[in-house]
Formats: sequence, C-alpha cells, structure tokens
Amino acid sequence: MSEKIRRYPSLSHWGAFTAVVADGRLIDCEPFARDSAPSDILRSMPAMVHSPLRVNRPAIRKGWLRDRHLSDGSERGRDGYVEVSWDVALAAVHSELQRVRSEHGSEAIFGGSYGWSSAGRLHHARTQTHRFLNAGGGCTNQAGNYSWGTAQFLLPHVIGSYTPVTGRVTDWNSVTAHTRLFIAFGGMPLRNTQITSGGAGDHPVSGQLERAREAGVEFVVISPTRRDVPAGLEARWIPIRPNTDAALMLAMMQALIADGIHDETFLRTHCVGFDALRAYLEGKTDGITKTPEWAQAICDVPATVIRELAREARNVRSMLTCAWSLQRAHRGEQPYWACIALAAALGHIGMPGGGVAFGHASMNGVGNPRMEIAGPAMESGRNPTGSVIPVARVTDMLLHPGQAYEFNGRESIYPDIKMVYWAGGNPFHHQQDLNRLSRAWAKPQTIVTHEIWWTPMARRSDIVLPATTTLERNDIGGSTRDRYVFAMHQALAPIGSSRNDFDIYRELAALGGYEEAYTQGRDEMAWIRHIFDSMSKAWRDSGCEAPEFDAFWDQGYVAIPEPKRPFVLFEDFRHDPAGHPLRTPSGRIELYSEKIAGFGYADCPPHPAWLAPAEWLGSPVAARWPLHLLTPQPAGKLHSQMDGGKASTDLKIKGREALHISPADAKDRRISQHDLVKVYNDRGACLAVAVIDADLKPGVVMLPTGAWFDAVDEGLEVHGNPNVLTMDVGTSRLTQGSSAQSALVEVAPWKDAAPVVRALEAPAITELAHNA
Repeated sequence: MSEKIRRYPSLSHWGAFTAVVADGRLIDCEPFARDSAPSDILRSMPAMVHSPLRVNRPAIRKGWLRDRHLSDGSERGRDGYVEVSWDVALAAVHSELQRVRSEHGSEAIFGGSYGWSSAGRLHHARTQTHRFLNAGGGCTNQAGNYSWGTAQFLLPHVIGSYTPVTGRVTDWNSVTAHTRLFIAFGGMPLRNTQITSGGAGDHPVSGQLERAREAGVEFVVISPTRRDVPAGLEARWIPIRPNTDAALMLAMMQALIADGIHDETFLRTHCVGFDALRAYLEGKTDGITKTPEWAQAICDVPATVIRELAREARNVRSMLTCAWSLQRAHRGEQPYWACIALAAALGHIGMPGGGVAFGHASMNGVGNPRMEIAGPAMESGRNPTGSVIPVARVTDMLLHPGQAYEFNGRESIYPDIKMVYWAGGNPFHHQQDLNRLSRAWAKPQTIVTHEIWWTPMARRSDIVLPATTTLERNDIGGSTRDRYVFAMHQALAPIGSSRNDFDIYRELAALGGYEEAYTQGRDEMAWIRHIFDSMSKAWRDSGCEAPEFDAFWDQGYVAIPEPKRPFVLFEDFRHDPAGHPLRTPSGRIELYSEKIAGFGYADCPPHPAWLAPAEWLGSPVAARWPLHLLTPQPAGKLHSQMDGGKASTDLKIKGREALHISPADAKDRRISQHDLVKVYNDRGACLAVAVIDADLKPGVVMLPTGAWFDAVDEGLEVHGNPNVLTMDVGTSRLTQGSSAQSALVEVAPWKDAAPVVRALEAPAITELAHNA
C-alpha cells in the first residue's frame, strides 16, 4: 500500500515552499502561499533530489588513493573514483589535515567554500566549513564575494558603509510615493529577483515596479540589451556600450555644472572633494573636458540624450541605481563612485524617493520595506591564522605562492596552499579564466569536497564526501531583506549514505580532539533553537514580539512586522550631517578620498574617473576580438545550482547554453538561428547555440553563466560555460574584485561534428572498497 502524502515546510534561496513527499520521494514543491511571484526553479527540485548525479557514498580519486598527497594533481577531472566506507574516508581527511598542519601550518589549508549551498543558516556549508577549520587551528580564508566584492571595499571609503549594496536602500514605498524619474544603470532584469541569500517568503519586485509605474514613476533603463527592461514597465531604453557607464555619468555631471544647475549647496555641505572632481570634469587636470560629446564617442549614446537626461534628473525627484554587474568589470569601482557623485550633484540624496541605490533587480529584496532587525545567523568563529585572500584571486594564489599583491591599501603575500577544503559552491562556475584555474587546480596536494551532486568541483577533488540536501535535515532560514523566517523540517531520509555537513565536521572534530569546541555541546535541534533564541532576543531588544520556538516550529514560519514608515537612505545625514556623520574620515560623502590617494594606485585614482578597461569595444584588441561578451546570471538556476534541473535544461538548446547575438552580427558571420557556434578568444573557447536577438546592441553577445564546466582534451568547453573566456584580473589594486564583464570574443559557426556534453552524467566509479 502506498504511503500517504506528507507535507513539510522548507526554504530555498529561490523561495519558500512546502515539500510534498510520497513513499519516501519528493514529488512536488508547492510555493509558499504568501509568495506573490514564486520562482520557476522550484520545479527542478524533485528530480534533482533523486538525481542519478547524486554522490551516494564517500569516494576517493584513484590516483590519490594509490599515491596519497604525492599523486598527480593534473589527473583531477579525468581520473575515476573508488567508493569507500565513511570510516576510511574520514580517516583519510583527518590524516591529511593533521599532516598539512604539522608540516606546513594551518595557513596552508584553503577553506574556500564560496557558495550558496543552503538557505538554512545552521547547515550553511561555508559557515560550517570555516567553523570547523577555525576550531582546529584555522585556514586561509576569502575576503569579499564575486557578486558585489568591488563595491564592498570601495563604498566604505566613499559613503562609510557597504550596506546599501546588500539591499538596505530607500524602500519601494518611498519610491512609489516620491520618485518621478528612476534611472537604472545596468538594467533591471527580473530573472535575478528570483534569488535572495537566505531565501524569501515573497518575490515582490514585479508588483512593486507595477505600483510605481501606476503612481507615475518614469523609468529609464541604460543597458546593452532591451531584455534588461522589465515587460510592461514602459521604460525608456538607452542602449550603451558595455563598461562605459562611468563616462556617461561623468558627462551628465559635467553637463549639470556647465548649465549651472548642479546642487552646489549639497556638494559643499555634505561632500568633500568637489573642487578636485570638478577640475577633472572641466579638463583642468588632463586637458579633456568630460562633455556629453566626449562621452558619446566612448559609450555610443548621443550627446543630446546625455544632456537632456541630466537636466530631467535635476528637475524632478530622481533615483539612480546601479546593477551589481557594473562593478563586476575591469575598473568596476568607477561607475559606482561616479553614480554617487552624480546623485550628489543632482541634490536628491537623503530625500524621500531620491538619491542613489545599488542592486535593484540584482537580487530579490533590494529596497524591500522591512524593519532593520536581525535574521537567523550562525557563527563561524575566529580564524587563528588571520590568513585571507581576496575571493577572486584564488588562481593567482595557487599559481604564485609567495608572490606579493596589493589589496585595499595593504601589501600581502600569497600563502603556499597544500590542501583545499571545500563545501558548497563551484569555483568552476564562479571563477574567471577556467582554463587557467584548471592549471592551478593541479597544484595542491589534496582537495576535499562535501558535495550533493557530481558537479565540476566534485569531479576535480581527491576525496568527495556525500552531503545531504536541504530536505534531508532540519534547519532554520531567512534573509535580512525578507520579512519571513522559516522552519525547515526534514522531509526525507538521507539519500544513499549522505550526511549533513555539521555531522561530518562533528566526527572529524572528534577525531582531532576538538569536538566540544566545534559543537559547543549542541546537536542539530539544539543549534536551531539557539539560532532562533538569539534572533528572538534581538527582535525583543528592538521592540518586536517574537513567538516561542515550539510555536514557530509548528507553524513553519514567522513574519516580522512591517515598518511603520518608509526607509530613506541617508535621510538623517541629509537633515543633520554633523549630528549624523557618515563613517568616512570626513564624516561626509567623499568625492575625493585622501585615504585612497595615499595608496598611490594608478588603477584607482582618488576620485571617480573614466579609466578604459583592458578589454572593451574601444580598445585596440577589439580589432581582433570585435564582440563584447556579457555573462548574465541564468534564468533557470541559481549560478550553477540545479543545472541539470528541468527549469535549467528547458532553457538549453540541443543540450547547450544559448548565445544571444544581434541580427547584424549574425549576418556578418553567416550564423543562422540555432546554429552551433564556437565562442573564442586567446583564453579559451566554448560551444553554444546561437539565438538571434533583435533586442541586443550590435557588437555585444550574451552567454549566461552556470553551465557545468565540460572541457574535452583539446581544451574546448562544449557545454557553454562563458568563464573559459572571461578575464582573470582584479578590478584594481584597491578592491581586487571580479572583472568578469570585461571580455572580448569572436564567434564563428561550428562546422565539425558536435562533441557530446557529458557534464550532466556521473563519472566512472568502481565498486565499494571497504578496506581501501
């Protein structure tokens, strides 16, 4: 007789849901009843939970099993695996941790684990990995992130905090009531609003945009593609050359000054450095006046459009927002700094519905009306080594141990990494120039991974420990940009012999003699109660009521009260800059930073400027590589998560990712709709399927990220992963962020037989070897 259907509340980064289970299998994910626009990614989950790609048992790479840390690392990605018992696998991991720490020090262990593996805060793989490694002596960690790491290290110098880039900006209620002109640099692609780190109970952005439009807000979207204009918004689209937004913003500011309509008072009372920036805009420092005509030649936007947009933004209450993608480019500091300067010149910063913001439509929850109180959180502890690198510099670290590098005013040395410990995340998605990363990946002696599926990361590891999905454990989740906190009930028994990360680390900590330091005497449910109680105390300290844990767990969620009034970014600072100073050296907005000037970075001057990227359509290399490649976030998955799921595979064409190309560029290359094409430059090549797109600016092509890396022996990536083409250099010495959006390529029809895509097939695994 079939087991009756059971339902369990749960949460993912793409939204809350009810897991529907029958006969021990997940059969459906019903969206949370209060979600106004559930994500389509939910439909990928049932098949992925029970996928043949699951890592069912601990597995060790054959070469490493034979030769241990002396094995040939270049075989990673090609070698087969032997399944072993948990005892054998854990003993091998423990032995390597002890050996590396004894022979090379804890800083020789790289605790990468960059990733979004779970919306649950207890079983967040990155947090648990660092907590375990820190308890055992530490590791080399990562600073920043790929999403908005450039802004994270720039904005504190300019406005005293990076919290606005995480979504704490003037909220939509204020925008709807007061904004008249909303200018979105980098576009507003709603596909990104499916996702919130920590999950979401609601996806309100499309509804918020509709209410704003009905209230009379006019939208202008500045992007190389009309696809970044939300349907039904009736926005003006200004197509622009990629990576040139800073020039456009500077020219708008110059036009305001030339017309004498800039807000001189605000620039004098709330900012420092205006005179230095004005001298640059007027050409007194380099002989080039940054007029709209000057910008037109750079960004291919008519000077008349630039000048009129500046005047219009000054004459009505305006909000400027920058997509995260703008700072994920070479010299990505400049558009963010220039946008702040332009907003200051317009004079609307700190006014209801006015000023500057970051990340609208880069993630769900940006500008969400929400009280600023704590969400659920887990502590990772202190890293005893203090060793850390900028997140996007992992390849440099592995290839050049002992080499000096500069970062945010400091000079450091890359450590010599002997062991990589990874849980959650996929560097063969996040990192740029994957062929270069593949060469670097051969350097460490041992690579250990906790993984749910046989991802590109798992296939390039020496020891792979099978991890549970969200649905195979209990947890608590929630985001600081969403009003809901969710109980996440275990709905399924662990698949195969998989274990959750907490239990894996608990057993390893016991082998190392520091289990108490890692667990603090708590098991899974005790930790969930502890996380909830800590959050509840913070709520009560803020004057909010919080339910008792048992009531929360039974109901499955709790809602935070809505704020009593709209939030306006910099409102107190505008009213009283002396009484509410910013956390900058001057207490004001720094249009010129003396601190950055002291660093002496030629690649990041002390005021916003036009600095040409190494690769853009105005650079000399464009003669050879005439197409600018944009790599947007995918619509059917989170980064590379769920790449084998239905929502993702339905968007592939002939099993590969789609490359969008303009009709003119396709015609010049004799490319027809759905042709197999090769996308290439000096760094690498990949195959994709052409989609001819009239909404794309000529000279620009788009290939979404997230295809599981699948390189054949001659180095050709056959699945459509664009990061074999992107440039692996820091945005500047100041922030060392990702420059993924600065890449030039060529595209040509593929004439040979189409190589088979094997990324979504399991690797070769031999039978279980209990005594390996």
